[in-house]
Amino acid sequence: MTAAALKIPPEPIWPISVARYHKMIATGVLTSDDQVELLEGWILPKMPKNPAHVFAVETLIELLLRLNLAGYVIRSQNPLTTTDSEPEPDVCVVRGTRKDYLKHHPRPKDAALVIEVAESSIARDRGLKKRIYAKALTPIYWIVNLLERQIEVYSEPARSKGEYRLSRIFKAGENVALNLDGREVAQIAVSEVVP
Repeated sequence: MTAAALKIPPEPIWPISVARYHKMIATGVLTSDDQVELLEGWILPKMPKNPAHVFAVETLIELLLRLNLAGYVIRSQNPLTTTDSEPEPDVCVVRGTRKDYLKHHPRPKDAALVIEVAESSIARDRGLKKRIYAKALTPIYWIVNLLERQIEVYSEPARSKGEYRLSRIFKAGENVALNLDGREVAQIAVSEVVP
């Protein structure tokens, strides 16, 4: 995402740190009514959700919960804390138990898979968010692309470049291997998630 797309003012700005963002939440400056997330020091509005987006997220959660993944927690639209961001991915599979995250949000080392469902957010998910997840070494990042009816799978993050070395696109009629920590745990039909 370019500076022009973010409408950066011509004067220098002061980015917000994760610690300051947490303080804004703790003191009530930001509340649950504020539909925002911290992305590379910017407090940005979260994208609106249409029925197809909600369908995809709920279907993914249902599919993942059916797998009864021992040693993992399924989270939806909850924070993942990196060094400079706190995105709220549509679906995130993190290692451990829910109790492990009573005092802090999961960090990149805790995430086995991050999924964003994209329609109006496609540019942000392919640009800014993909860069954030790659820099944080999130091992696998999926974009459920509602516009093109496909699932994009990114793996092998390169922190220094903020990119993933590998990418594959799966279309309707194909299955995506759900890999967690180097082990295939299921096959998910693209058409089940993106009808």
